[in-house]
Amino acid sequence: MKKEKSPSKVDNNTHPPKETKKKSPLREAIETIVWSLVIALLIIHFVVQSFYIPSSSMEPTLVPGERVLVAKFYYRVTDPQRGDIIVFRYPIDDRKNLIKRVIGLPGEKIKISNGMIYVNGEPLQGDKYGRTYYDYGFYGEGEKTVPEDSYFVLGDNSINSDDSRFWGYVPRKNVLGRAFLIYWPLTHITILK
Repeated sequence: MKKEKSPSKVDNNTHPPKETKKKSPLREAIETIVWSLVIALLIIHFVVQSFYIPSSSMEPTLVPGERVLVAKFYYRVTDPQRGDIIVFRYPIDDRKNLIKRVIGLPGEKIKISNGMIYVNGEPLQGDKYGRTYYDYGFYGEGEKTVPEDSYFVLGDNSINSDDSRFWGYVPRKNVLGRAFLIYWPLTHITILK
């Protein structure tokens, strides 16, 4: 016995596919710009931000006119360490941002004497500190203890730096991030240590 082929079923509820309405070029451009701005703002707020070096206070490490990238997320997972170059809100005027090197950590005793920095009685040594430091300012004279949740910071160009020696300590909450790369001018590209 021969089987008959069943006729193909036709679905009467099937509709032809709808054509998608194409966006106008102007609308696509506006959406692209808006999304780009949103992503850029999120990156600047949480991840990485560029900062301009306006003065000679960090010479020879950073010179005026250079631009650095700062990892804003870095200190969300760890604390600043001695030798880190940080960007922070100026304790006297939090509308200003400064960049300096961390010298003293919370609870440490800091003293500048005979051109050297002493931490808990021991002289700091190494490439990051191989320069003359001047014991100017109230916080730069005699031995001082860094308060809890605060940092003692200095410019690498001690003779020309407005830093912790003059206005005191940087509260932890003022620290914005760690400078990690000089990216401008292109001839100065350097990873900061």
